[in-house]
Amino acid sequence: MKFSCERLLLLTAILTASRVVASKSPVPELEGLLIAARDGNVRISGYDLKTGITTAIDADVEEPGSIVLKSQLFCEIVRKLPSGFVTVTVSDGYLTKIESGMSEFNILGASSHNFPELPILDTQVSVAIPGGVLKDMITQTNFAVSDNESRPVHTGALFEISGGAITIVAVDGYRLALRHETAESGLEDTIGFVVPGAALSEVEKISSGQEEQIRISLGSKHVMFSIEDTTLISRRLEGEFLDYKNAIPKEGKYTVTADRRTLIEAVERVSLIINDKQKSPLRCTFGDGVLKMQAVSTLGRAHDECPVEGDAEEMEIGFNDRFLLEALRAAPADEISIRLSSGITPCLILPTDESGRFVYMILPVRLRANES
Repeated sequence: MKFSCERLLLLTAILTASRVVASKSPVPELEGLLIAARDGNVRISGYDLKTGITTAIDADVEEPGSIVLKSQLFCEIVRKLPSGFVTVTVSDGYLTKIESGMSEFNILGASSHNFPELPILDTQVSVAIPGGVLKDMITQTNFAVSDNESRPVHTGALFEISGGAITIVAVDGYRLALRHETAESGLEDTIGFVVPGAALSEVEKISSGQEEQIRISLGSKHVMFSIEDTTLISRRLEGEFLDYKNAIPKEGKYTVTADRRTLIEAVERVSLIINDKQKSPLRCTFGDGVLKMQAVSTLGRAHDECPVEGDAEEMEIGFNDRFLLEALRAAPADEISIRLSSGITPCLILPTDESGRFVYMILPVRLRANES
């Protein structure tokens, strides 16, 4: 195998594919990248047996072929090479020469036949969604995906796609994040599937801009995201996902509105005193025109206030500060509504435009009298 290509293109492709490469694995090939050159391009693939990424770049291919190279070493070599063109030549015994300018490296590769074969998608449904829309939707829900492997299906996010809408839902047992957008999919029926949160994090990272189209192709066991010359394929998660439509309260007894940025800053200040090990709750009191917040921990005591519109009659409710902050940071609105019914029932955070495009539900933390 022998090919030449621009160094920056090669480095970008390596960095993209290596996102799913294992740093340590009992299967040595999983620590490497599959490099395949033919027909005027080079395809670079990484795979961890759960998620695979393949990306293609233009190249001058003199001799087609394939090789597996250690991901970290190959990446660092190409990163340090001088600008310009890189030539990669594989000789007998899988000895690989990498040249650019006056720089030359010779490293030992491995046979591509030992690299695990990436899944072949039996495409059943395929839809295209604007890249910027999907990227935002993932950002605003994926933080709420569960990390508890006892319920594997909740370690992913639920996609529901119908003719003119797409909805993504993530839950972890303590909170729920939902993002809804209008997007013409061309589907007559609604389809639903669950994508691992780790795979969605990679889709978010490799999505580059607002104008690109991301094609989602669904198979019986896998789902593939195609972004220009890059594809990510992941296994689907099976199991019964939470019936989120019935889990979200239809209305609340009280509704208050607040400036999102002002509220974030107040919560961040009070949270400085919260000890991660002790996990002290953030005590919130919703009064007439003001939200009072306080926290007590072994580090000390903190109090702050945030102006709001509305009155919840001095209702007290406790929150996990991190869960509350993540929701406020993700909310796609400058002004948000907080819907409450009691100190022991779920709280909803919504944009004030009532579009329903973002819904965040958080379960309260029980407060003890001696915590005030």
